[in-house]
Amino acid sequence: MSNRSFTRLPAALIREKHARILAGEAPRTLDLFAGCGGISLGFDAAGFRSIAAVEFDEDAARSHALNFFRDLPVDKFELHAAAKDITKIEPDELLSRLGYAGSPDKHVDVLVGGPPCQAFARVGRAKLREVADHPEAFLQDPRGNLYLRYLHYVDVVKPIALLMENVPDVLNYGGHNIAEETCELLTEMGYTCRYTLLNSVFFGAPQMRERMFLIAIASEIAAEVQFPSPTHWIDLPKGYDGTRNVALQTVKRNLSDEDGFFVDPPKADKATCEPAVTARDAIGDLPVITDHLEGRLKKGARRFDALIPYSDAPLSKFAKLMRTWPGFENDTGIKDHLIRFLPRDYAIFARMNPGDQYPEAHQHAIELFRERLAALEAEKGKTFSAKTVTYKGLWDATVPPYDPGKFPNKWRKMEADAPARTLMAHLGKDGYSHIHFDSKQARTISVREAARLQSFPDGFILSGSMNPAFRQIGNAVPALLAKALADSMFNQLTKPHAAKASAKKAKVV
Repeated sequence: MSNRSFTRLPAALIREKHARILAGEAPRTLDLFAGCGGISLGFDAAGFRSIAAVEFDEDAARSHALNFFRDLPVDKFELHAAAKDITKIEPDELLSRLGYAGSPDKHVDVLVGGPPCQAFARVGRAKLREVADHPEAFLQDPRGNLYLRYLHYVDVVKPIALLMENVPDVLNYGGHNIAEETCELLTEMGYTCRYTLLNSVFFGAPQMRERMFLIAIASEIAAEVQFPSPTHWIDLPKGYDGTRNVALQTVKRNLSDEDGFFVDPPKADKATCEPAVTARDAIGDLPVITDHLEGRLKKGARRFDALIPYSDAPLSKFAKLMRTWPGFENDTGIKDHLIRFLPRDYAIFARMNPGDQYPEAHQHAIELFRERLAALEAEKGKTFSAKTVTYKGLWDATVPPYDPGKFPNKWRKMEADAPARTLMAHLGKDGYSHIHFDSKQARTISVREAARLQSFPDGFILSGSMNPAFRQIGNAVPALLAKALADSMFNQLTKPHAAKASAKKAKVV
């Protein structure tokens, strides 16, 4: 790579950073596209130390700072809490602004983050090479590929290890296997790389959420990459297998290629793993919410300014962890146990059965409408045709307007004795994908319940009002999955000698 801007990791720098870690100092992490901090939370819990983050969203950036830099003086805290545009701020400027003087390659041991992959399908290997030659090329690229910006940060701060996270489709994005192409470049830069698919439910999170994870470690430190072994077991619904199989289509073409970087996802062993954490385990202890059924919930923005004391409900092992997570302990109550104002739908929620989706919900709504129409006609002593204002008004007040044939997955009632399905970013818009399993509460989940499903402890603070908080949680990496990955990486970085096994294989530990 003598004529390229991307350079190999200097051996002396690797030894310097590794020596610090072997001497007992916490590996220093920089979190890019950090969101509110799911990855940072897991890594700090595993013994790493967050030194900075880059996040464009103002509420998410402040949330990250409130949880990882709240003990700093106010002026320094505000520097961390400010939103940062990764396309505009250079690594040296970022670190200097936050008080890390000198060369930017001296301060970061581990880089983590989940860069979006917009337009990468039209970029691929050739574009990676172009950026290697011209590190400013992304500025002239109207597609604004942020994945390449992540790689630019890798090249400048020169971490001795890194973690990338993305959706499974990144393995088959318009015919490109982005993870494979990224590993090719990182290998040239001096890293040992592997990637796989991991589902958070197998690592103690009460949610079936599958993501791609790529780990790279300086080849002088590790000749192989290790992924964590599952701790929990469940037989995943068929839909998750289907999604995985689609994502792996491009990977399968590389299975005979001994130089491929993909590692088969580790399998959970029912005989040795704990049962998966269920929705009841995750949120069953949180206070019951019925204000909306009693007319005490009004439309409008809701903020986290009222403490709701914990109930006396028994605690699961998971719930205890959420209240006692080191550094985020909480034994009083929560301020973000807030729900959406959806008065048309409470009666529908109450009638839905566990696992019901929108077609079933729509049918329940029609039945409700017929009952209400019959009652109204009996009260008034006359019938109302479908053309009357009264009929149409009652219909609109009872039945959601979505076509059940076009939006079958728009709604879903959770099952108490199963993990939740994947939380999505659009949780910040409606929440119908996660209707509480308790029919007596007849509601969608609260902000804190969403945080619990992502394994965020109750002492974790979310900045902003309800909608931004939902969005932050929906975008996050589950903290327990991040911790499992961080534990594995910490073990690899604290080994005094490089692994001797073949660099073409990876282990699950």
